[in-house]
Amino acid sequence: MENIKEQSINGKHLYYAFIAGGKQVLQNQNELNQINVFPVSDKDTGTNLASTIRSVIDNIKPDKSYKTTLNEIANASLIGARGNSGVIFAQFFYGLNQKTNNSHVITLKELAESVKGAIPYIYQAIANPVEGTILTVIKDWSDFLNSKMDKIHDLKTVMNESIIILEKSLFETTAKLNILNKHNLVDAGAKGFVLFMKGIIALINNMNIRELSTEISENISIVHSDEIFDENIKYRYCTEAILKNLTIKKEDLKQFLNNDADSVVVAGSESICRIHIHTNEPAELFYKLKDFGTITFQKVDDMVRQFDIATKRKWNIALVTDSTCDLSKELIDFYQINMIPININFGDNHYLDKITMQPNQFYNLLESSDDFPKTSQINEQSFTNIYSHLASHYDAIISIHLTSQFSGTYLSSQKSAKIISKEFNKPIFTFDSKNLSGALGLLVLKTAQSIEAGNSFESIINSLETWRKNAKIFVSVKDLKYMIKGGRVSKPKGFIANVLGFNPVISIDEDGKSLLFGNTFSQISSLNKVFKHVKKLSQSKSIWNYIILHAHNFDGAKEAENKMFNISGKMAISIVDISPVIGMHAGKGSIAISLLFNN
Repeated sequence: MENIKEQSINGKHLYYAFIAGGKQVLQNQNELNQINVFPVSDKDTGTNLASTIRSVIDNIKPDKSYKTTLNEIANASLIGARGNSGVIFAQFFYGLNQKTNNSHVITLKELAESVKGAIPYIYQAIANPVEGTILTVIKDWSDFLNSKMDKIHDLKTVMNESIIILEKSLFETTAKLNILNKHNLVDAGAKGFVLFMKGIIALINNMNIRELSTEISENISIVHSDEIFDENIKYRYCTEAILKNLTIKKEDLKQFLNNDADSVVVAGSESICRIHIHTNEPAELFYKLKDFGTITFQKVDDMVRQFDIATKRKWNIALVTDSTCDLSKELIDFYQINMIPININFGDNHYLDKITMQPNQFYNLLESSDDFPKTSQINEQSFTNIYSHLASHYDAIISIHLTSQFSGTYLSSQKSAKIISKEFNKPIFTFDSKNLSGALGLLVLKTAQSIEAGNSFESIINSLETWRKNAKIFVSVKDLKYMIKGGRVSKPKGFIANVLGFNPVISIDEDGKSLLFGNTFSQISSLNKVFKHVKKLSQSKSIWNYIILHAHNFDGAKEAENKMFNISGKMAISIVDISPVIGMHAGKGSIAISLLFNN
């Protein structure tokens, strides 16, 4: 790299410096994961920093202007930030950008001043700043740069001398935090920043830009740690989101988030900010956040499930489904079922089905919002992430999804499974349930209990088609207005049906398409029609299990269970408030019976 004098730091220098520093983090993410014990020992600091850096590398191009390049880095890192350390890293570049004049080139003195000006931004972003972390190392480095401005004007010399300060500050993190001292480790986020700076300094010293430019195209994979982390998890969900056009100040948002939560970081500005928080109630959180701005992105990691996968696997076959699968939370947790959420949008606000949008919040919004919700399928990247993580720990994976007639989710799952199965040389079987909701739930439960019984991967996947033929669901719709709003029933037909007082019963045919099972003039009549049909079917084959589903109609569900008990002699395996993705069409008050018959 050409010798950079005081007057010559431009946009291309900054771009390649970021690439060089980022490459060091990408290459050392495993080590960063292994030493990650603060604020939560979830072993993902390296992965999170690497993901944040990868987002920048993949989305920006070099520009001659220093300010233009810095602005692009700041925006890309904020949008792509992941984890506590990633959001802090992004906030550092946001602060740099805020404190840099609109210049094509900057001097060494201006660089030092902008770094110093960025320090308050990273401290202010964190609800409870802790010394002995990445914060301290960046601040110590900044203090050194500013102490040298009147004596040294050669960037190469200053940056090389700063290595001593960086390493000293990193070493001292062990003594500043009890948890680091206990494990005799340095802070993982702080080490990530030191590695980033060492990559930049190596480029300044001796690396050729042409060589680095060639290396950019190398796709260094984002790794998942196999290390064991502590079981003591106070807040289960590591939650992140992007909010635009805040209606409150960032400081007020930070204080709001800090109630009954931890690891709170709010990066960016009122126009676009990225939040990071550990919480036990993401749905309640986001229901309130919608009043503070537009929620354009969400990501939630279940740290308890991650811990179970890494250290408490009950069986060697992993089970995956999507959030249209209606089973009780107790069954999902007991059988360690991995559920990936469908996306739900109310207007411009984005939510994750059953994670940041539970039935309570959903039906409130369904009644109060001017916008009818829309859903979108799970993308391939989501499946790639979960399959690669599971393939690192399990011998095989079975993934069962809602009917492909309603969503492209199954196709996304299938494509990702093929890639990850080949990469890890482990079998991943994807299955179109040709059903949804409780019927899908029963297929997943049957599979889970077969895994529990010790049945082989091959015998289970060979049985799935038979089980699918024996799965049924009947949905008694109480009010057609939701199906009309969602376009499932045309307005003219809906108007006539409402005038006549029709209460349809919807089922699913063998191809996974919706089927009008019958029409009556009351929900009681429609359910009696279903019970009569179930009784007839149960004369030729016995009921293995059944689930009662309801859309905020628990009393109606209990009455339906009593009727089913008289027919089957069994209580329901679950009574579940139906998935919001299904409830948006069935509508409030609906009751559904799902069954799985024995062969």
